[in-house]
Amino acid sequence: MGGWVTWGQQIGDDLTYECMTAAYDAGVNFFDTAEVYADGKSEIAMGNAVKQAGWKRSDLVLSTKIFWGGKGINDKGLSRKHIIEGLDASLARLQMDYVDLVFCHRPDFHTPIEETVRAMTHVINQGKAFYWGTSEWSAQELMEAYTIARQEHLIAPLMEQPQYNMLERERVEKEYARLYAWMGLGTTIWSPLASGLLTGKYNDGLPDGTRASLPGYEWLREEFEKPETQVKIEKVKHLTPIATELGCTVAQMALAWCLKNPNVSTVITGASRTSQVTENMKAIDVLPKLTCDVMARIEAVLQNKPQSAEDFR
Repeated sequence: MGGWVTWGQQIGDDLTYECMTAAYDAGVNFFDTAEVYADGKSEIAMGNAVKQAGWKRSDLVLSTKIFWGGKGINDKGLSRKHIIEGLDASLARLQMDYVDLVFCHRPDFHTPIEETVRAMTHVINQGKAFYWGTSEWSAQELMEAYTIARQEHLIAPLMEQPQYNMLERERVEKEYARLYAWMGLGTTIWSPLASGLLTGKYNDGLPDGTRASLPGYEWLREEFEKPETQVKIEKVKHLTPIATELGCTVAQMALAWCLKNPNVSTVITGASRTSQVTENMKAIDVLPKLTCDVMARIEAVLQNKPQSAEDFR
């Protein structure tokens, strides 16, 4: 479960606690946030919820992401300075001694990758994180970081957090295809519902009360108004009968579809209500229903499979 948009912005601490508790009770133990989410308030909300719940720390897998830490000239990027200072600030907001996973939130074209690898190795050796990874790095950048780590006896990245869903497939299914076996890359995918598009709630236009109506998310509204987005909405409408036959919602089918890919380590879900958490968790029950025939029917609607991708069965 992740805190982008929701924790510290769309919902307050009490509801964050309720949603995280509902997820935990359903078996979720991995919670994800970032220093940039709600200007750090997401980390505060998550840390408060963990403390309030009294969960055993070793039972949890917690992650944060470093890149955009503030408006100051040294508060962003992947320099050694910001990685160390940024992670220290994140840990203070989380009220934690360490995170299990720390991600480089985006590639930094102004910092040599070797400097980033060395800084991530340092924070791990200091016990401030157990593993490090990336988010939305290219395959070439990942290979460079991995190669540098191996050559210099440093700690290599182990996981990527890319966007992946029925409507966004190229990077996970094609670009990273060789990396899963070559470097043992794991993925913690974000936006499995395409920012809500795959819930079907935008089939008849932009409703009030969604993230697209929030201040600062004008870019999301603009995306929904593009002609290519309307094409995607038509696909969602054609997916609805398939979901109905499976006895689930399009959202649950979309989450299960992501889980069907063996190169997806985990799917990050979001929720602004506990009822959404409950509904999302039911995707696990849909997974066995995605037979080869059902997957073929879905593929016939999507018609966007990367050419070099292998079928996941």
